[in-house]
Amino acid sequence: MEIIIDKGSGFCFGVRRAISMAEKEASRTGELFCLGDIVHNTEEVKRLSKRGIEFITRDKYFTLSDCKVLIRAHGEPPETYEYAQNNNIQLIDATCPVVLKLQEKVKNAQQINPQAQIVIFGRKKHPEIIGLYGQVKDAVIIESVDDISKVNYSKPIFLFAQTTKDTVQYAEIQNEMLEQVLKAGGDINDFIVYDSICVQVANRVPHLAKFSQTVDTLLFVGGKSSSNSKMLFDVCKDYNQKSFFITSINDLDKLDLSKAKKIGICGATSTPSWLIGEIGNHLKATFS
Repeated sequence: MEIIIDKGSGFCFGVRRAISMAEKEASRTGELFCLGDIVHNTEEVKRLSKRGIEFITRDKYFTLSDCKVLIRAHGEPPETYEYAQNNNIQLIDATCPVVLKLQEKVKNAQQINPQAQIVIFGRKKHPEIIGLYGQVKDAVIIESVDDISKVNYSKPIFLFAQTTKDTVQYAEIQNEMLEQVLKAGGDINDFIVYDSICVQVANRVPHLAKFSQTVDTLLFVGGKSSSNSKMLFDVCKDYNQKSFFITSINDLDKLDLSKAKKIGICGATSTPSWLIGEIGNHLKATFS
């Protein structure tokens, strides 16, 4: 049996940066609050918890004072910063630079045309969307092409996407919305689309589509609550029907891999490289 680990998998820049900032502060002080899970991967959260990082909910955050809190790569709405300023909370801001730029674009769009609709393609409860929604008044959140009926096509429209969404789905939404704009007698110049999906995320789609075809069995390592994991696993499954989603070594017991000749292991932008490597080493020890 041959085990191949995808060298292109593992944390994206924004997640690596946030974790590095968290580890540095925790090692210096021995403790640190992090607003929400720093990454949507249970195994990595467990590892960091052992290093003195306490992951808290938004409800818990709004009861704190006189402490340090890390803002993860997903970003936060303005109210989070306002509360910190009023309650002597020192924020360690690890918001991904790509997300920060998107937040600014969303704010600027509404300032350019206050009458226009801000439409954001993303998952409503995703932390990045919560941060983006807080930047403007009454943004319309759409989770799929089925939601475009929520949009008022008599108004100018600014369309954005969560940085980790699928480019193919985003293109489909753009095309369908443009059709609705024209049907409503709107001007194509009043439908402004922003290319806001992260390049690192976008590039992984064709990369994993190719990688999944080079093996007979594929193990995708990801977090159950990760949107990026779900999206990228679906890509792998489209190109290799023998693709299996796992979260840790424990999931391997549920799979019969004895007949596999070439196993590929990959993961999402929220999957730690150490976890992918750990699973690879376990398989090599099991089938060697």
